[in-house]
Amino acid sequence: MILSLQERERAFGLILIIPTFLFVVIFSLYPIIYSFYLSFHRIILGLPGLGQKFVGFQNYIDLFHDRIALHSMFNTLAFVFVSTLCEIILGLIIALVIHQQFKGRGAVRAAVLVPWAIPTVVASQMWRFLFNDKYGLINFAFFGSDITAYRAWLADPFFAFCAIIFADVWKTSSFAALLILAGLQTIPDELYKAAKIDGASGWQRFTHITLPLIKPALLIALLFRTMDALRIFDLVFVMTQGGPADSTNVLQFYGYKKIFAEGLMGYGSTISVFVFLITLIISIFYIKAIGSRLIEEKT
Repeated sequence: MILSLQERERAFGLILIIPTFLFVVIFSLYPIIYSFYLSFHRIILGLPGLGQKFVGFQNYIDLFHDRIALHSMFNTLAFVFVSTLCEIILGLIIALVIHQQFKGRGAVRAAVLVPWAIPTVVASQMWRFLFNDKYGLINFAFFGSDITAYRAWLADPFFAFCAIIFADVWKTSSFAALLILAGLQTIPDELYKAAKIDGASGWQRFTHITLPLIKPALLIALLFRTMDALRIFDLVFVMTQGGPADSTNVLQFYGYKKIFAEGLMGYGSTISVFVFLITLIISIFYIKAIGSRLIEEKT
């Protein structure tokens, strides 16, 4: 049987796709499906004799009656909103600055990306040291050598939560800036020159040219940062362990404690599934609400 050129190209394309498809199925789709399965069962690690009792939606019902889980949910959503908002705004400012022509721009761009390149666990340990109540540089910057005035930042519920947000914004704003910078570089300089000739101010050029044309880049940055913020774990694990008094507990860390500290595999999987569903719903909302507007504007 002789295949046409189009059929051979299609077959070759399928051959190239198969390895990636298998990778996604094995390492992404299967864990999600298995987590759903576990969430409908009561499984206790270390007690295999109890089996895997099917409990239906009982784990989900327990989740919405769990005071710590609800508080962790609130902390997660608050962290996502504040950190993502700060990162997008700061990322936009950084992108606008490093997009300008100036001497040493390449070195500045490289330096901006350094926080993002640092592993999160390393960055978390660094900020934990900076916020230390005895020898942290944050205390020294505010109070100098007056050690009697030093504060235990990570022992205060409000400041501990702010410290986690600050550390995340410091680390990931450069990633948002990189995505927005890619959008800025697609805008033709002729548009700015024409607007300047017509007497448009800098603010008018920003609001009528820059902002509308980088909306796709802003959407991508917003989507990526929201999804990443929803699965925050390592910052909390290293800096506060969810304390003090569960004030910095987030859903992912709470699920981790339920599985590995208490052995509640089914309930911990329920928390993971719930985080996945929240991420999916927010992602669909972004794409439908914001992405559809971008398509309408282009058409």
